[in-house]
Amino acid sequence: MAEATTFVYNAEDKILGRLASTVAKQLISAKKAGEDTRVIIVNAEKAIVSGKRTSVLSDYRAKYELNHARKGPFFPRMPDQILKRTVRGMLPYQKNSSGRGALKALRVEIGTPSDLSGDLPDGCEWGDSTNIERPLPERFVRLGEISKELGVTVRWEAE
Repeated sequence: MAEATTFVYNAEDKILGRLASTVAKQLISAKKAGEDTRVIIVNAEKAIVSGKRTSVLSDYRAKYELNHARKGPFFPRMPDQILKRTVRGMLPYQKNSSGRGALKALRVEIGTPSDLSGDLPDGCEWGDSTNIERPLPERFVRLGEISKELGVTVRWEAE
């Protein structure tokens, strides 16, 4: 088997759905081809959801309030987990094991880890984000703000 390749995506000012669909497509195609490809997404709290602030926040609040403490469905509040759950929704996670295996190859980070902040280490390269590069929409909300509204104590703004 060839050496593992790790693709790194910076989620800053990227639309959440576009980023998630690109990553999901890359993960599932690599899994089905038998490649050992991993994906790391950094700055998850800076990803954006387009739309009116009130409607976006009410949608995420409604998803979170579906939660039952012991029975589920469990919807995350942290920005990294929201992004990971969005990618999971675009994979065949419930249907077959390729979706679960693909999700295991995904790592989402709040902020930028020190090993990825400068030059990328060996075996890592920047993911192709030409399809998801767009100018900022007129109305949008960042995942960090959504998490704050869901009741998360902020720890990523101290950077």
